[in-house]
Amino acid sequence: MTSTRRSLLAAGATGTIALTAGCLDFVLGNGPLEFTAERVAPTDQALADTEYAEQTVEEKAMKRSEEVAGIERDFKASIWTSVYTKEVEYHGQKLEGSAFAAVSVPGMEVAGQSVNPLDDMSNEQLLEEFLGRVDTEHGQIRDIRHEESFSLDILGDGRDVDTFVGKTELEGETVDIEITVASFDHEDDLLVLLGVLPKMLTEESANVEVLMESVEHPVEN
Repeated sequence: MTSTRRSLLAAGATGTIALTAGCLDFVLGNGPLEFTAERVAPTDQALADTEYAEQTVEEKAMKRSEEVAGIERDFKASIWTSVYTKEVEYHGQKLEGSAFAAVSVPGMEVAGQSVNPLDDMSNEQLLEEFLGRVDTEHGQIRDIRHEESFSLDILGDGRDVDTFVGKTELEGETVDIEITVASFDHEDDLLVLLGVLPKMLTEESANVEVLMESVEHPVEN
């Protein structure tokens, strides 16, 4: 056997041992099992065409416990959130009136059991989960109701999209807010795409659809 082949086999064995040790720690309850998501985001060209600007891009850790095979175990998952906003003119003032968020959550499965708390959530439930993470000039959005459902071609497949309408306060006035949500599995991650805009800005609905259809996952740096 050549020295190169021996080196490759040794490297492979080391990686296998490290992986096995990590899983063994989890099984024994000595450490959490970790999952990592790949970032999802609109293309630079789509952002330029729709005049949305990057606000925040961050990776955060989510920790939780779940019972697996009758035993409580700890899990840790990385979640990517990318938020973009657009200034709009309202009563002569420039405000961050529209926002778009792209979120990726890793698939979390152990021994055929999902430990992802977002699995099987409807778009309406996901909306409640993520809406507070999109920081714009809008206050709290209330009286949210479903308006319509349609399909968009996103990442090579037709995806279900839901539109909701709610109310909020903007510069002391009550205005209708449109929220567009799409969620689906792609490359072992759960992706959630979310657009928030004043309903009176009808042209922004089309821009949100452009951003949704442009997303890349995983994002190539």
